Amino acid sequence: MVGLVAGAALAAAPLLAAPGYAGSSSGGGGGRFQDAGDQAAELMTSQGEFAQARSAPTGLVAPGAYAAAYTQLSSLPAAPSVWNSVTDVPYNSDDPRYRDPSASNSSGGAGYVSGRVQALAVDSSCIFAGGAAGGVKRSCDNGTSWTAIADALPTQSIGSMSIAPDGALWVATGDGTTGSATYVGAGVFRLASPDTGTFTAASRVGGTELDSQVIRRILVDAANGRVFVAASRGLYMHSLTGASSTAWTRTLAPCAQGMLLCTDVNASYRDIANDVAVQPGTGGQVILANVAWRSGAAYNGFYLSRDGGSTWAKVNPLGAINPKDVGNATLQYSADGSKLYVVLESPAALNAGAASALAGVYVSNTGVAAGPYDQIANASTLAQSGSAERKQRIGKGYGPGVQAWYNQFLGVDPNNAKHVYVGLEEVYESWDGGASWNTIGRYWNFGFSCWSYLDANNTCDGNVVHSDQHAIAFGTGSSEGQVYVGNDGGLYQRALSSNPASWRSLSTSGQLDMLQYYSVGVGKDVAHPGQVQVWGGLQDNGVSLLDPANNGVMVSPYGGDGGQQLVDPENGCRTVGEYVDLTLQMTTNCGVANGSPASDSAIISIAPSDPLPRFIAPFSADQTDANTWVAGGEYVWTNSKTWSSTSGADWAKAADTGAGHSTTALASRNHVVWAGWCGSCNPGSAFGRGLMSNANGGYQQVATPAGVPLRMITGVNPDPSDSHSAFVVFGGYSRNWVDGPGSDLAGAGHLWKVTLTGGTDSTGRAAATWTDVSGNLPDVPGDNLLFTSTGRVVLATDLGVVETTMTSLRTGAPQWSRDAVPVTIATQALEGPDGMVYVATFGRGIYRTTS
Repeated sequence: MVGLVAGAALAAAPLLAAPGYAGSSSGGGGGRFQDAGDQAAELMTSQGEFAQARSAPTGLVAPGAYAAAYTQLSSLPAAPSVWNSVTDVPYNSDDPRYRDPSASNSSGGAGYVSGRVQALAVDSSCIFAGGAAGGVKRSCDNGTSWTAIADALPTQSIGSMSIAPDGALWVATGDGTTGSATYVGAGVFRLASPDTGTFTAASRVGGTELDSQVIRRILVDAANGRVFVAASRGLYMHSLTGASSTAWTRTLAPCAQGMLLCTDVNASYRDIANDVAVQPGTGGQVILANVAWRSGAAYNGFYLSRDGGSTWAKVNPLGAINPKDVGNATLQYSADGSKLYVVLESPAALNAGAASALAGVYVSNTGVAAGPYDQIANASTLAQSGSAERKQRIGKGYGPGVQAWYNQFLGVDPNNAKHVYVGLEEVYESWDGGASWNTIGRYWNFGFSCWSYLDANNTCDGNVVHSDQHAIAFGTGSSEGQVYVGNDGGLYQRALSSNPASWRSLSTSGQLDMLQYYSVGVGKDVAHPGQVQVWGGLQDNGVSLLDPANNGVMVSPYGGDGGQQLVDPENGCRTVGEYVDLTLQMTTNCGVANGSPASDSAIISIAPSDPLPRFIAPFSADQTDANTWVAGGEYVWTNSKTWSSTSGADWAKAADTGAGHSTTALASRNHVVWAGWCGSCNPGSAFGRGLMSNANGGYQQVATPAGVPLRMITGVNPDPSDSHSAFVVFGGYSRNWVDGPGSDLAGAGHLWKVTLTGGTDSTGRAAATWTDVSGNLPDVPGDNLLFTSTGRVVLATDLGVVETTMTSLRTGAPQWSRDAVPVTIATQALEGPDGMVYVATFGRGIYRTTS
């Protein structure tokens, strides 16, 4: 336990502004954004802020941080609590009873959803789905039921999967959608009998060289007995049959190997390998890799080896590809090696904020890596192919490939070199090598003449899948002739034939459940005494509601992204939900609306007008006065009208955290408010964080001494027995794992107690003492802190959930135990009115246990 007395305050610099709410869409069912182009910017903002909370103050986290945290977690005693999944039930995003014309995407056509599927593999008997933070699940009955097979791994973040000739399943961890260390992994794992077995920590292949990396592709080169992984620090290789303990060999890293001078880009963004392909028919000698940072860097490009990976050279492609504008790419040879297809992102377009970041889809018709390449599709071509992203349908600023830096796949039919699938936000298909295209997996049905909010009048063909495509796999054995695609909403299947039926969702049972929750809210079900309604805000899957009235099926009253949720504990049909950026929407009837003008008032906007809210901005009710709400952006806001609110004007400014600041954590008890903030929030020399409170009467900045971690404040909870004290949660890692200038300021510990001592220091800030009360808490980013009515202390972390007791916490050196929740990011812990503790996870849904 370390005690500190506050001295000088931190300097703060302006925060880069995130896109804000700009009104409702012009089309039906579009969700609360002015035009669809906002969503791409919001996605980048959300991922940037996610990384900020985990990498401040320098932006550089050393390899090994994650593994060390997991080792510490594993050494904790197991808590006796028994946790059960709440959300492993069907989630119907198209239920016709929840069609608020401004807030809901219901009737868009995505159907049953289950969260982001990042990786796919198929063998002769089973399908394997890998979640961005949801582990691996197996179905051997074509998606009717699913079983988790990777819960014993040290991470649930999956980047890529592949089946080897001996039937083994190779799983590469670290969600590879952003090209940086956003959702890092713990290396590669191999399961010899995936149809019946489960992974263990002993399934690991290699040493620690892939720890804390993102892996975007694992490629089995069966003919030559080796495996490649395209990772965030280069391209690595391992023997397919060698000892599992043998380290992976880094075979390509242009910056680290001195092939190029890379001082133009931060060390975090060097040597990012996005994809690798071995040309069939060359005896494994010809290997092509894309190594590139999405925003552009001197090392960006295509790298070719003609000697099986021993040596590499940067290739300047001929023909239609601009070698000076190479970003994130996906590579795919036809089965006979005669054609090489490429989907390519344009850093120039991304940096310019263009309506599409897609450079194009290309083919080398000779299979030669240097080309010449023909462009066979671009954003305009695909928009004219029946796309929902045509400007006349979806609005300006959202063309096909606008998120090519985030989502793309490429698949070539193993039996037809001219039959090609491209996944961007939608799914496109060509039967003639790219001469013509059809949109076979639309973004949604809105904007088409076939669409009606009344199902009886809806004549659309069913060729809609959830947006943002990440993975494709072709069936074999019992699934021969089928194609599978994974996206932000789950997993879909259809026939390979030229005249297939519409897509079939494999999420219908709800057992796939890779839902990425930012929050959870619970209230009593007034219509069914003794039961509760459970709400949750999701990444790209709206706001879910589990209501006993719907017989075990979740519905989606709000579309788009869902942030924090404030639910009336005495009436679960009353909730305030956040779209993003403190865009607050309220319903008092569970969001029930059939989409007609008469039901427009089911959900109303009550958003305060704040200049700098976080993407997921904090708001809540006062812990002892349900008739007072607080919210935080640059300003701290209060609302005393609560459920009688009619607009954003019902919020009053209570305090200004400071120009360029954004609230990151917020709590109120007996009207004493504690607000953690950042500004600048970007890691680097200008990063700043602080704490504000009105515990002394008026609002004051709280003095923070040297030694208090200069990391993001991610949670705060007032001390129930002392109005002048609060417990503060810090994200990121301790100085042991932070690299770069200023790393020593990262400090140590993830849970501190602050007590205002009265008066001010020499800078005018509230005088305070700070004490590290982390105890034996692992060095892992903390996210949210809960004190239950029964004396439990529950901490949500990036490695699941740990707990102690209030008695232990008050010793100043609490002893923590680990809970049996999957080891994925836990975003919020909450005590419900039913006496249960609920935990929202970012990848495995919502769990609960008795409090």
